This record gives sequence, C-alpha cells and structure tokens, in this order.
Amino acid sequence: MEAQILERLPGAEIVLPGIADLKAGRSSTNALAVESAASRLRALGLDAPGARGEEPATHRLYRQLQGELGDSAHSRYNAILSRVVSFARAAERASVR
Repeated sequence: MEAQILERLPGAEIVLPGIADLKAGRSSTNALAVESAASRLRALGLDAPGARGEEPATHRLYRQLQGELGDSAHSRYNAILSRVVSFARAAERASVR
C-alpha cells in the first residue's frame, strides 16, 4: 500500500511513528501500541516488528501511560488502542479496493 494512502488513514499518527520507533529500538507509547497489533499490521503488508519481550506489549503500554498520566492512563490507553484498530480497519478496506 502506498505511503500517501497510509498517511491519510485514521490512527496513522500513532502507527507510522510507532513502526519507525520499533525499528529504531525505542519503546515509545506509539511503538508499544504498534507492537500490540503487530501481527494484524504485518497481515496488511506493513513492516511492523513483533514482540520484543516476554511481557505483553499491552501491559507495558499501560504501565508506561500510568507512569506518565497516573489515574488518566486508562482512558488514554483505550484511545490509543482504538486508533490503532481504526488504522487497521481502514487499511484493510483500502487494500480491498
């Protein structure tokens, strides 16, 4: 899928930097969100590196957000993962056309 199409999809602001962060070895919030959906993103043809640790990426993501946001972590966690799912769904629809 073309980069121009990917950049316009909902959630691209998380997924595309997250892939770059994973490739660079960074454990950013975006990277952990992408890692949690890596198999689905790879099925779409994206080069999304997979699990890098024994603990699930979703657990590491929540812990990182909790350290940054405290009690607000839960809503931000849900919002981030929702954006990643939106990206995957939109990419699936775009690849069918």
